[in-house]
Amino acid sequence: MTSHEIRRHFLDFFRSKQHLIVPSASIVAKNDPTLMFNNSGMAQFKDFFLGNGTPPSKRVADTQKCLRVSGKHNDLEDVGFDTYHHTMFEMLGNWSFGDYFKKEAIQWAWELLTEVYKLPKDRLYVSVFQGDERDNVPFDQEAFDLWKPIVGEDRIIYGNKKDNFWEMGDTGPCGPCSEIHVDLRSAEEVAEKPGKELVNADHPQVVEIWNLVFMQFNRKADSSLEPLPARHVDTGMGFERLCMAIQGKKSNYDTDVFSGTIHVIEELSGKPYGGTMAGAPDRSSDVAMRVIADHIRAVSFAIADGLVPSNAKAGYVIRRILRRAIRYGYSYLNLNEPFMTKLVPTLAMQFADVFPELNAQRDFVATVIREEEIAFLRTLGSGLGRLDQIIGQLTTDSKTEIPGETVFELNDTFGFPADLTALIAREKGLTIDEAGFQKSLQEQKTRSRKDATSSAGDWIELAETDQVEFVGYDQPEAYAHIVKYRKIRNKQGTQVQIVLDKTPFYAESGGQIGDTGLLTLFVGPDQIGTLPVLDTKKENDLTIHIVADSDEIDDLIAQTESVYAAINTARRGLTSSNHTATHLLHSALRDVLGPHIAQKGSYVGPDALRFDFSHFTKVSDEQLAEVERIVNEKIREDIKLDEKRNVPIGEAKALGATALFGEKYGDFVRVITFDPSYSVELCGGTHVPATGHIGLFKFTGEGSVSTGVRRIEAKTSAGAEALVNEQMALVSELKELLKAPKDVVKAVQSLLDERTALQKQVEALQNEKVQQLKNQLLDKVETINPNGGPGHSRLVERVDVPSADALKQLAYDLKAKVDNLAVVLGADINGKPQLAVMLPDSLIQGKNLNAGQVVKELAKHIKGGGGGQPFFATAGGTDSSGLDAALAQGKELLG
Repeated sequence: MTSHEIRRHFLDFFRSKQHLIVPSASIVAKNDPTLMFNNSGMAQFKDFFLGNGTPPSKRVADTQKCLRVSGKHNDLEDVGFDTYHHTMFEMLGNWSFGDYFKKEAIQWAWELLTEVYKLPKDRLYVSVFQGDERDNVPFDQEAFDLWKPIVGEDRIIYGNKKDNFWEMGDTGPCGPCSEIHVDLRSAEEVAEKPGKELVNADHPQVVEIWNLVFMQFNRKADSSLEPLPARHVDTGMGFERLCMAIQGKKSNYDTDVFSGTIHVIEELSGKPYGGTMAGAPDRSSDVAMRVIADHIRAVSFAIADGLVPSNAKAGYVIRRILRRAIRYGYSYLNLNEPFMTKLVPTLAMQFADVFPELNAQRDFVATVIREEEIAFLRTLGSGLGRLDQIIGQLTTDSKTEIPGETVFELNDTFGFPADLTALIAREKGLTIDEAGFQKSLQEQKTRSRKDATSSAGDWIELAETDQVEFVGYDQPEAYAHIVKYRKIRNKQGTQVQIVLDKTPFYAESGGQIGDTGLLTLFVGPDQIGTLPVLDTKKENDLTIHIVADSDEIDDLIAQTESVYAAINTARRGLTSSNHTATHLLHSALRDVLGPHIAQKGSYVGPDALRFDFSHFTKVSDEQLAEVERIVNEKIREDIKLDEKRNVPIGEAKALGATALFGEKYGDFVRVITFDPSYSVELCGGTHVPATGHIGLFKFTGEGSVSTGVRRIEAKTSAGAEALVNEQMALVSELKELLKAPKDVVKAVQSLLDERTALQKQVEALQNEKVQQLKNQLLDKVETINPNGGPGHSRLVERVDVPSADALKQLAYDLKAKVDNLAVVLGADINGKPQLAVMLPDSLIQGKNLNAGQVVKELAKHIKGGGGGQPFFATAGGTDSSGLDAALAQGKELLG
């Protein structure tokens, strides 16, 4: 079977078992502060396991894009060196939310593997959880009893907590699991040693392909376990490993999942791929091809899902992966020009039917990758050269660890992430000083500071509810009940997070910030307190109201029978104006710049709006003016809001609704339309009832965010009005100052012309003064004849010049007038000491002097530094009082 057929058979099989087939969530985690990337198939269903939401069906199946490069689950270091680990991979999964449990999961898994995929039964092994006394979880007798008649007791392995108790993180849903392993070795190897002895022993041909997780518990913040409200099934099968098993290959990379990409790499490099035959030593070029084939998938899908490489958080992880691949191509395949970008079309076409978002944006993705490659390749060669020098010196000194400061230098100067330096070091038999590197990072004043870590307590449950009802589209207030609350400690201090069963508060998402407002607490008809809502966040499918902590808050919440929740309507109104303006702006940008414009992020608040979009050149002033004109035209048309809720996703797409790449949409969506021929978007945010409510739209800025992404900032409504008033007041003030009531521009231009003319006069006078100074200095030139032999001329003087350039020019002019002249000049220029040193060949070659070294020595007196060429160098400092001492030492050195 081809990989396409293998994937299709999986989904068709579970469709026949009454499972709803759902699309993959974004590879970039959304609305889940515990995850940076979706690292498993279950991540998007987390709230269903916790009972915080209602699944679209009790039975679900899918293939999920996953990324494991950080945190507890991190496979990055194994990629390329073995046959089956990856950064980005597909996780095939079937799920039961309180429906079937172990019996059906086990029986269906065996049926699919042996009857549909025809894997040999005598090559399959299963494992069950042996229990754990500390967690008070017993041996999984139920799973053992179900497997025994299927595979026989001799093919069942007892697994410990590490192998057979699945947890996504430090907290959250978890439970015992049964893994299914396949033995892909030759018959001769199987005869020598049973596969059972190689399970979980990192053998490249005895690998786990499917994990059946039985979700029974929730891991709390104190590490204790509590039963989940209902028992669930969460299975995950590695698609790439499954293809290896079915296609009879010895490596995931030998399957058609990767072979197309590797073939392109072969063509680009001119090197053949040697494969990963068992027992054959891996060549460095083969490792490089596997790394590149893996990493291009991770980078491409992350960018397609809305992430761009950057120096912070998830964006930095993607930049690290990309740079790791570029270095492998550069070092082992002689790929010295951008090459990763050329792999994107092949990848996009391969996944067009299952993950169409990549093919839809392949030009954008390829361009972002190409720009990143160009930037890194500029410094890669020199960085590797520097690292070779460092390693050579360490080897000479019989040392095996690269100092942390050096690792930081490579990161700061050449863009080498620490893990890339560590990788190269390992290839040379060395290590890096990770602690020293982290210390250097902390000491760098200009580096981006990491967000303060936060810790959350367990939820205190007060009532049961299937889901939170949001009523904020229709009403600004509502009576509700507190479902649960918890305390969280972060850089703002200790705050309280409250979940209501009904809320008018919009939780931050889609770029729109969360509502603020007030929760009024009641016991019966009596008010017992108020809690100002500082912010509203979304965590998975929960709407969380954030309030300040206090000594009495626990008692207040415990007494509360009902809550009157009311938002700040004025703030919401301004935010809604800005949100609607982003929709008008998006359409106007597509009209003016072209249909390639796609939203890449936004901020919508009461104060302003920010809109990030895919575009590779600066938006000209003329284009900005035209976009602004169109948006204000649509505002004046007072277009009424057409809001449709619970629209089938297929119908919404037929309407031409714009969807955001990287966002996951359900079967039913909300469609916001302002004129069907102008703006139709899928959106969950709040909007004005008609565009006229926006009042006015004004740009405040345009610039680059990252490679291929531009940012526009603007104000609307009262903010735009205030901006215009400020600008008009400024113009009035300028008119008053310039005494030009009619033509301010003409008056300013006249001043500029006058300034230019005066500058020329000043420069002429300064040049004349420098020439006079030169003639005076020529009279002070000394002749130095050491030991009566052939000597040189010397001039060491403190001078008065207007600039560092004038000091430099003076030194060159003096050299041109006097043969074999050595010069040291010092000047105090606007309170800043400057030094210039000029040396003749007789001192450079005869006395082995170097102007750069001389000026560095002299600069110590002025608390500065400098450098230059052997014959000429300059230095600057901060202490002019040391100039005379510097000149005195200069005279001594040139004697």
